[in-house]
Amino acid sequence: MKILLAAVNAKYIHSNLAVYSLKAFAGEYREQIEIGEYTINQKKDEILKGLYQKRPDILCFSCYIWNISYVTDLITEAAKIMPYTRIWVGGPEVSYDGEAFLNKYPQVEGVMVGEGEETFLELVRHYTEGRTSLEQIPGIVFRDRGKGQLCRTSPREILDMSVIPFPYEKIEAFNHKIIYYESSRGCPFSCSYCLSSVDKRLRFRKLDLVYRELQYFLDHRVPQVKFVDRTFNCRRDHAMGIWTYIRDHDNGVTNFHFEIAADLLTREELELMRTLRPGLIQLEIGVQSTNGRTIDAIRRKMDFARVSEVVSEVHRGKNIHQHLDLIAGLPFEDYKSFGRSFDQVYRLKPNQLQLGFLKVLKGSYMHENAGEYGCVYQSREPYEVLRTKWLSYDDVLRLKGIEEMVEIYYNSGQFSTVLTEIEATASSPFMFYETLAAFYEERGYFSVSHARLRRYDILLEFLMEWDRGHLEEYKERMLYDLYLRENLKSRPGWAKDMGSYRNKIHAFYQREEETPRYLTEYKGYQARQLCKMTHIEVFSFSADAGGEKEERWILFDYKTRDPLTNDALAIEIPPRELEE
Repeated sequence: MKILLAAVNAKYIHSNLAVYSLKAFAGEYREQIEIGEYTINQKKDEILKGLYQKRPDILCFSCYIWNISYVTDLITEAAKIMPYTRIWVGGPEVSYDGEAFLNKYPQVEGVMVGEGEETFLELVRHYTEGRTSLEQIPGIVFRDRGKGQLCRTSPREILDMSVIPFPYEKIEAFNHKIIYYESSRGCPFSCSYCLSSVDKRLRFRKLDLVYRELQYFLDHRVPQVKFVDRTFNCRRDHAMGIWTYIRDHDNGVTNFHFEIAADLLTREELELMRTLRPGLIQLEIGVQSTNGRTIDAIRRKMDFARVSEVVSEVHRGKNIHQHLDLIAGLPFEDYKSFGRSFDQVYRLKPNQLQLGFLKVLKGSYMHENAGEYGCVYQSREPYEVLRTKWLSYDDVLRLKGIEEMVEIYYNSGQFSTVLTEIEATASSPFMFYETLAAFYEERGYFSVSHARLRRYDILLEFLMEWDRGHLEEYKERMLYDLYLRENLKSRPGWAKDMGSYRNKIHAFYQREEETPRYLTEYKGYQARQLCKMTHIEVFSFSADAGGEKEERWILFDYKTRDPLTNDALAIEIPPRELEE
């Protein structure tokens, strides 16, 4: 009996924790179970060929919002060329209404509902040994071909997290991929848009097991481990134990990602965070909205004042990347209200601000009450909101433009200095991105793929209309942003000529060759090599936004970079160090 667990991921860099957990749990049959990972960016014919050549007796697909159409197309075609292969599916996109899925896709034998580890193991036993009938396996909806009907078995009892085997024994198979790890299941909250709110049965993996498995990642110097726990810090001792362990066993390389509720963080946890290596952890914080009525309507518990306090304190530590989320299309949130939410969250200065759009997921409370909210959404995945009582489709389109501007100019981290200057003169951040998006729309720039340097040119073009009075200051800060990221081979056309400073710059590098003071990491290199490997730029801007301008010499060291932003180390050189 040959069984294939097929995962169709969104990107190559992703891995599918579910299929690896299923195989690990069914370890006694590991020789008969194979995993096939693909991506939605591959040609379907290519994947179909791969599935066919593996000749599975049982083919199981992991189904999610991002791959369900792709998977159902594969199922339809695979059944034609592999008529004797039994096809099973599982995952959040099919668990809610298994009967409807089976009625729509007669090629499919059954649906694994909810947690799959024990269910999959019992299905393997059923097909390989015939120990039990399908009727005796909890947690499935299946096609009884003898009776010509669909059958749903009793719900499966929740699984003890600590009995699930570690799925990453062959870590070399995950080179160049993000590792996903699970230390708990369930969620204590009841957010109406989220399927995690359906499962209130919180369970935690024993910490001694977690420590052993984290050490495995650390020993193998895995670049990033993403915890998929829905609210990682909902139990303080569990979170403290893990954060303390990774601090005390830090290998200087591995980064850990956590999704948390910021307002639940305690003083003890915040004090621990101050002691972490910059870049050791990153936090994802779902704010969603700052409108109190909206928060109540989506059954979310959040103290935004406390969130602001915590995010600001973490930000001051300059050692933890913070990613904050907003959702457009929620009840009682119109365009103006969303703009206020945006401004309040933006001013917290997260490293990334995710502007997302409500997805009305089957089985969620929001799905049940969509009619009450006048929520019209896409019929196919990702079931994204089109309009609500409070938000028109025109508003949604405007917010889509703003989302793209935020991604390009804020989340990229490539314009941080000039944005700080712009924000000092803008009446609100939301209004700035709204106006910039309208400029892109008017000029037809949304329909064109632009290189990075072209994005600077477009921003300068916009600023000439936005605020010509500060144009020279904006140019200086854009040039600073450019050199923070890379040692440019050619200067942009709007940058001033540096010819008059050439002799002073040469003299500086000559002294650094003879007696290194600023570039000690480059010891042994000649002056002309130092000049190529680093960069000196003379700027004329104020130390603070809106302050008095002065000439400032900045040395960019590309060997030393900020672990959070990847910016080069920028060192201001006092004038006395620049005598020829």
